[in-house]
Amino acid sequence: MSAGVPGDLQCRELVELVSAYLEGALSPEDRARFELHLAICPGCTAYVRQLRGTLGASRRLAEDALPEETRDRLMGAFRDWKRRRPPS
Repeated sequence: MSAGVPGDLQCRELVELVSAYLEGALSPEDRARFELHLAICPGCTAYVRQLRGTLGASRRLAEDALPEETRDRLMGAFRDWKRRRPPS
């Protein structure tokens, strides 16, 4: 989204706020800005839709539904990813 109108929410800001939006934790003003951006940005709309789908699917998974080997590989991948991230 272009940065011409005061109060515009940029795509990068939306990505930073998406968790709070999905948790219902945004102020009414920020929620309105977020939803206005979704109304005009197909890329961010698709991103939020995909994230909702991923979260919904992950809620239906039980830890014991994964084979132990798969769980261990996933946990190792996340640990390695966190180690490689530069400090904030």
